[in-house]
Amino acid sequence: MPAPLRIAIPIHSFEPGGVERVALNLASAWRAAGHDVRVVLGRDEGADRSRAPRDLDYWSLPSRISTAAFETLWMMWCLFRYLRREDTDVVFCAGNTYAVVCVVMRLLLRRRCPPVLVKISNDLYRCDLPPGYRHLYHLWLKVQRAMLDRFVALAEPMNREIVETLGITPDRVVTICDPALTAERFAKLSGIPREQAAPLHRGLRFLAVGRLARQKNLPLLIRAFAGGSHASDTLTIVGDGAERGKLEALVAALAMQDRITFAGHVVDPDPFYRRADFLLMSSHYEGVPAVAIEAIAAGLPVIATDCSSSMKTLLGHGSRGVLVPVGDVSALAAAIGKAGRIPRLDAASRSYAETFTIECAARKYLAAMRSLAARPRQEPGSITRRAAASVASGVPPASTRCQSDKSPSA
Repeated sequence: MPAPLRIAIPIHSFEPGGVERVALNLASAWRAAGHDVRVVLGRDEGADRSRAPRDLDYWSLPSRISTAAFETLWMMWCLFRYLRREDTDVVFCAGNTYAVVCVVMRLLLRRRCPPVLVKISNDLYRCDLPPGYRHLYHLWLKVQRAMLDRFVALAEPMNREIVETLGITPDRVVTICDPALTAERFAKLSGIPREQAAPLHRGLRFLAVGRLARQKNLPLLIRAFAGGSHASDTLTIVGDGAERGKLEALVAALAMQDRITFAGHVVDPDPFYRRADFLLMSSHYEGVPAVAIEAIAAGLPVIATDCSSSMKTLLGHGSRGVLVPVGDVSALAAAIGKAGRIPRLDAASRSYAETFTIECAARKYLAAMRSLAARPRQEPGSITRRAAASVASGVPPASTRCQSDKSPSA
């Protein structure tokens, strides 16, 4: 029987976030399978602290002051200290935003750095960036290509995107569906009875779920709802974040306070799915968004921007929802206005979400990590030489998905 794997997972904190929630659920599944899993934290705090799996080992260095203002740097220091002290077979990088942490570990630890498995959680083309920034971003991707070992795509279209954008061989990418749900949660969501609207409410009930952050482009969603919805339609926005004040001011300026509600951060979003008819998404970019999977499991069609190479597949090429161009407020407004014509999801459509369970993905991740752990570690000099050569090789041509060099308006 193979020896248990020793896995380290860096995360910022317990603040709400889909990447972190999935990482902790995977870690719990790996721990249940008998592996040694440590979650290395930048800050042992956050709104979702009470929801974090209690069967995991959380590791952080003590600090006399709050690390909230520099939690990423503190997480790097904690991970560096942990990897120096503890034998580790593989580091799991839970999403794109954590890639810089793992690159720094490779530079600091060199050959002592364990192999790194990176989950690509967001779109790599980043059409939302201005051309100059996009050029620098693609150089950064070249550094990742040289410094990191293997990449996880969340869908087959993303697999092709990673190979094309990073310029790597297909054997360095493995496709594993995003584990957004446990089997228990899928059963709960798919069994949710639709809650009928009150007799006086004849309109449609739209729902948006996620962090109130620039990536989600919620100003566009609010303007599209104001321009395309019918007078009796409502929108509930579940989530919190730095942009809440600006968004509430926009709702007030549009005189939509009676039809758009901010629910804030909630521990259990399932009741909101039960009371909704459609999920709305307006993101600049995503990977395979967990909220869309949750909505499909609950029977809600999704109206979204085409913010990822995986979205067409996720929405069944139109059978589970509607896609509009990123940043196109008129197209999103038109889709909202025609939402009443979109059929509700049947049992077969809802069952598609069952392919995104933790239980299925955890086994595939373990196989990928075991393969990585068996490889010899790189010689110190080869790492920086390969990084320099990778950057010097240039930037790949822009994707045909980036039709314009203009950044979408927020």
